[in-house]
Amino acid sequence: MRDQTTGQRRAFIRFFACEQDLSHEAPDAPLPEAVAQGGEPFLVIGAIAGG
Repeated sequence: MRDQTTGQRRAFIRFFACEQDLSHEAPDAPLPEAVAQGGEPFLVIGAIAGG
């Protein structure tokens, strides 16, 4: 999920939890409590770009 050289999140990967897009949150931001407790899923989605 991260570039091995820069440590940055790879482009075109989106993170969702509790019906929110968490893609632009800080990489070390805590997960929502419902996800941490196992009540809600944490979704990692590969986005597709093109035209």
